[in-house]
Amino acid sequence: MTTQTEVLKIGLVSVSDRASSGVYEDKGIPALQEWLSQAISSPFEIVSRLIADEQPTIEATLIDLVDQQQCHLVLTTGGTGPAKRDVTPDATLAIAEREMPGFGEQMRQISLHYVPTAILSRQVGVIRGSSLILNLPGQPKSIKETLEGVKDADGKVLVHGIFASVPYCIQLLEGPYVETHSAVVAAFRPKATILPQA
Repeated sequence: MTTQTEVLKIGLVSVSDRASSGVYEDKGIPALQEWLSQAISSPFEIVSRLIADEQPTIEATLIDLVDQQQCHLVLTTGGTGPAKRDVTPDATLAIAEREMPGFGEQMRQISLHYVPTAILSRQVGVIRGSSLILNLPGQPKSIKETLEGVKDADGKVLVHGIFASVPYCIQLLEGPYVETHSAVVAAFRPKATILPQA
């Protein structure tokens, strides 16, 4: 049962051999934390993990965040291309119960407005238990674009970002009722499912 009192729990996973071994500083998790703090108006808490591009490690991390940490939403960053070490989508699909193909399709649609190489991305969205897991790009600029969508010079949305659909998806999975700051990204849900402001 969806309520306004339950706190949204978000798992953040940055997949990078070099960042996880300390060769350079991870930029994925800080970028996600900053964006989420600007976009979500409901209370939420974050559990973060910085791991290497190893499929068994990614699988174990996702399972832990969903099954043990009870995250309602898990966002991964990095490891979604065609290179041999890019195995985040493979790990995500391996532990998934259901695939949500619209998320991957929309992410590529958004990115194609900026770079033709967006078609090389293998990002996926899946459900495990009552949790939504989404693979995001590795670069902070691309993360923001994917979540917010394509906007014109006046800030009008031309192509919806994927986060517009996330709150309602979490609601359908019987998670907490999530609200957003519409200036960043406006959450969309059918009128009949909108709860009155507390």
